[in-house]
Amino acid sequence: MTTDTTLARSELIVGGQKSGKSRRAQDLAKAWLARSSGHRAVLVATARGEDGEMRERIKRHQRDRLRDVPAMVTMEEPLELARALHTHNRSDTLVVVDCVTLWLTNLLWQAHGAEGTDAGAPVALPDVAAATAALLQALEGAAGPVVLVSNEIGLGVVPMGREVRAFVDALGVLNQQLAGVCERVTLMAAGLPLVLKGAA
Repeated sequence: MTTDTTLARSELIVGGQKSGKSRRAQDLAKAWLARSSGHRAVLVATARGEDGEMRERIKRHQRDRLRDVPAMVTMEEPLELARALHTHNRSDTLVVVDCVTLWLTNLLWQAHGAEGTDAGAPVALPDVAAATAALLQALEGAAGPVVLVSNEIGLGVVPMGREVRAFVDALGVLNQQLAGVCERVTLMAAGLPLVLKGAA
């Protein structure tokens, strides 16, 4: 269980599925809200309920947040993360983005289209690059604290399929870019935080 709830100006939390990433982000939000009656916390949710399982997962996360951090406001924004940061981040407001992985998925899905692409089409997408650059700029200029949650999916075997390999590569690059501008980077494993960058 995560016990360290000190806040950095910006923190990237990475880890595998059910590693405790969202729990750590919620713990940081609770600590921020408890520090001052004037503090606010906003969660920017990037998930889209495209199927029954995902809709149920979203509902479960909503119930958990309402129970654990009732004062945190949830805003849904699947694509425009930079704009969401500009809109909600202030010196008195912590913004939690959960999660970057689904945001990248949404961008790639929009760019490629629901029908996918031809096998010979290029994978690199200028729209994703522009959106990433805007997000990095918004992070560097944030007035208040920001917590980003992202998956680490590159620790297993090389996946089969061109599109899946391209996604693993793209997320790995994105995580590196975010880690480069964030003050602290934390790897979650089995519910325990390991600080990779910045003060613990």
